Amino acid sequence: MTLHIEHYVFLPYKKLTYVAFLALSLFLAGCSSNHKPAPVVDVQGSIPLSKRLKSSLKGREYIVKKGETLYSIAWRANVDINSLATFNNLASPYRIFPGQKLFLVKNSAQASNHIARVEKQKNKKPRRVKKPVASNKKQAYGKNVRGQKVNNKPSANGTTFSQKIRNWVWPAKGKIIEGFSTAKQGNKGINIAGTRGDSVKSTANGVVVYAGDALRGYGRLIIVKHNDDYLSAYAHNESILVKEQQLVKAGQVIAKMGDTDAERIMLHFEVRFRGKSVNPMKYLSK
Repeated sequence: MTLHIEHYVFLPYKKLTYVAFLALSLFLAGCSSNHKPAPVVDVQGSIPLSKRLKSSLKGREYIVKKGETLYSIAWRANVDINSLATFNNLASPYRIFPGQKLFLVKNSAQASNHIARVEKQKNKKPRRVKKPVASNKKQAYGKNVRGQKVNNKPSANGTTFSQKIRNWVWPAKGKIIEGFSTAKQGNKGINIAGTRGDSVKSTANGVVVYAGDALRGYGRLIIVKHNDDYLSAYAHNESILVKEQQLVKAGQVIAKMGDTDAERIMLHFEVRFRGKSVNPMKYLSK
C-alpha cells in the first residue's frame, strides 16, 4: 500500500494518527502473509528434520532406485550389510538394479528354508574332520582370540585391506557443532564446521562402497567399508574425489567440504558397527 502525505497533511491530528496506524497494520499483515513458516531444523542448523526422516527406510520391503547400492540401502535401513544380503540371497559384490524388490527383514519363506536346511544337516552322518591346531576366531573389534595377527581379507572389488583398524583419523579440521545423540530422531554422528573446499579425509583404510547423492538429506555422500564390522560415512560434500570400489588409505583426501542438502557448510560424519550407529568420538583421538 502506498500513502501520499499530501492527501492527509490538512487532516486533524487525531484523524492523521488513526490513518497512519491503519496503514501500518495493513503493511505488516501484507508482509507476514508473504512468508512461509521456517522448516524444522536441528539446533545447530544442520539437516532439516523432515529430510532426515525421509532418508530412513522402514517396512519389510523396498524397491531399488537408480544410483543406489546395497550398502546405501543398508545404511538407510539401519541394517547390517551381511544381514541384508542374506535376506535377499545376494553374494558379493552385491549387484542390484533399479526396480528390484529387496527384503529389509527376514521373510517367512527364508525362515522355512533355513529350518529345512538345519533339519537336513541333522540327519546327515557326521564326517570326521581334523581339529585345527589353534583357533583364529575374530572378536568384535578386530582382534583374534590368541592375539595373533589377522590376515588380510578380500574386499568388495577382489583386492585386500586389513581387517584390523589400528587408528582412526579425524575426517576434517574444525569445530564440532553437533555431537552424537541416542535419541530416536537425534544426530547419528557428529557435525564438523568448516569452509567450502576444506579437505575431507577417510578415517581409516578401506574401500569405497558408495559415492553419490541418492540419499536424501545427506547431499553428496561417501560410504567407506573398513572391515566386516565397520563402515564410515561423509555427507554434504561439495565434490567427491573417489569412485566406488576404490581403495583408500587412512588420512587420504576423498572429498571437499560443502553444504549439499544442508543448511550450512559442514561435514556430517558417521560410524556404523554391524549396521548400527555408534558415537564416532569413541574411536577418534582426543
